This record gives sequence, C-alpha cells and structure tokens, in this order.
Amino acid sequence: MSQTPAEQAFTGAKPVDERLRFDEAALARWMAANVEGFEGPIEVSQFKGGQSNPTYLVRSANRDYVLRRKPPGVLLPSAHAVDREFRVISALHSVGYPVARPWALCEDPEVIGTAFYLMDRVEGRILWNLALPDQTPDERRAIYEAQIDALADLHRIDPEAVGLGDYGKPGNYFARQVGRWSKQYRASETHTVKAMDRLIDWLPQGLPEDAPARIVHGDFRLDNMILAPDRAEVRAVLDWELSTLGDPLADVSYFLIAWVIPASERNGLAGLDLETLGIPSMRDAIARYCARTDREGLPQLDWLLSYNLFRLAAICQGIGGRVRDGTAASPHAAAMAARVDPLAEAAWRFAERAGA
Repeated sequence: MSQTPAEQAFTGAKPVDERLRFDEAALARWMAANVEGFEGPIEVSQFKGGQSNPTYLVRSANRDYVLRRKPPGVLLPSAHAVDREFRVISALHSVGYPVARPWALCEDPEVIGTAFYLMDRVEGRILWNLALPDQTPDERRAIYEAQIDALADLHRIDPEAVGLGDYGKPGNYFARQVGRWSKQYRASETHTVKAMDRLIDWLPQGLPEDAPARIVHGDFRLDNMILAPDRAEVRAVLDWELSTLGDPLADVSYFLIAWVIPASERNGLAGLDLETLGIPSMRDAIARYCARTDREGLPQLDWLLSYNLFRLAAICQGIGGRVRDGTAASPHAAAMAARVDPLAEAAWRFAERAGA
C-alpha cells in the first residue's frame, strides 16, 4: 500500500522539533500528580501533523497519551485554545460521542512553556486521500456515510444537556464568524489578495438567518477522524480547536467543500467519477445529513460554500503569518500558505453564483 504525499508528510511521529522541545522531566512530574493511573517513565515524540497546535505522542510505562499544546511565541488573539478543546471533548466523551478520552488539562505555562492537555491515543486508521484508493466502492460509501452520520450526530446534541450552553456567544453566528476571520486574515496578511478584499466586503451582506445553536466542530473532514482498523466506524473525531456554539450549516457546508475543490488538491473530490468509486454525490451527502437531522434542505448553499472557502483561505493565511513570524508548527506550513489565492478565487466564484 503506497502512501500519498500527505500521508508521508503527516502520518506517524518523529523526534521533537528543536523549536518545540520542552522539559520532559517536568511533564512527568506533573503527570504523576495530575493524571490518574499514570506510571512513568515517559518517552516523547512529535506527531508529523498538527499544523496549528503542536501534538506529541507521550509513551508511559502503561499507556500511550497524546499531548496537545499551544505553540510558543506571539499568537493571534483567541487562537490555539487548548483549554476549549479539552472542555468540549470532556463533555462529548461523557455522552458517548466518539472522541479520545481526555485525561488532564494544564493551564500553567511554567510546566512545559505553554498550556496543554492530555488525552488517550486512539488506535485506528487516519485516511488522507479522499478518493480512498485502497478501498472497494462499498467500503468507500460506508466510510463517507459514517462521516456524515458522525457530523449529524454531533449536531443533534443539545449543548445545554452536556454542559456547553455557554461554549459560544448566542446569536449572530455568521456575522461574528465573518468578522473574526476577516480580522484574523488582516492580522496575518502577507500580500494583497483582491478576492479576499472583495469577500470581506460582500459576505456580511448576505448572512443566513440565525438558527438554534449547536456544537460546531469547525474543521470536520476525513483526516480529522480515526476510523476502526477493519470497518467504517468513527472511533474518534480529532482537532476541536475551532469548535464553538453556532449554526450547524457552517459545519456541514465546510464538509461539503471537498466536493468543489479539485481532486488534484489534498482536500478535493471535484473531477472524480464518484459514482464508479462508490463515493456519494454532494446531493446524496446532503440528503443523508438532512434525513438524520430532520432538515428539509440546506438553504443559501452558494453563500455557505463561499464563506467556507473564504474561511479556509483565512486559516491558510494565518499559517502563512506564522511562517513569516517563525512560529509555524509544521514544516509543511509554507505549502498551506500558498493555497490562499486559489481558495479566495474559488470563494469569489461561489459569491458570484450567490449574487455578488
């Protein structure tokens, strides 16, 4: 089974980057005092993935843990909120939603230099190629349906019932998100992108109506979940850094941008013969999601796709800003930053379809 460039770049662990090292003995002492059942000594390596928050494998005498920490250096406001990640996975784990078991949160930067949390290492498959070349058509369809069901099940959870009623601000979700990503983009802007300037002006003019708030993951995609080794079962949804309370349409439309990004890019399906591959069409994906969440359909889909491509461009620009500032956690960050212009152009095309 040959690995894709993305799998080679992001799968597995490596020695800890010199810029991201920390005092492992201090971590072991903290774990002994704060992690139930911990047995030292520990051995630390760094996962190749983790574009935003550096992510480490911590092997102990009796268990493997995953550590997520804020990166060192000057950070954008509200970014890298590992405390929020820990809170949301703790709430979701308590009701059986597929996330890694959380163990402990440390907000004291004196321990390893920045705040961090520990969770279980979940065994299984992380699949990076959306075409799923090593699967049969039936297996591909089952994997896509499992993803859609996991997203729908997240949006069926009542935030108040799991203690997350105050996890985000009420109302005006899309207005606040457009404002947030516009500010984040401007804060890390490295060059002029005319499409981004146009989108920043246009997106606030067509905001969808407010909907009841649900837990929104913010980056729900295939390579942010761990599947069982031998079947299409989602064992853990990963990377909750962007999660909040908001409109679930933001999440499902972000998931759907895979169908409009070219298959030549890592996160794209456009141009593939989906029917032959066994991968659901966008129409089929929407229908399955709506059936599971009792929705009639997805209104203003072109605006939503434009917004999500804009948001993804802003995220990539944030990575570009960290490359400029020397704080990017991944050596592949420069390639992510290079995606800003094409994503912005694609977002503007959907804006035009929506009436811009």
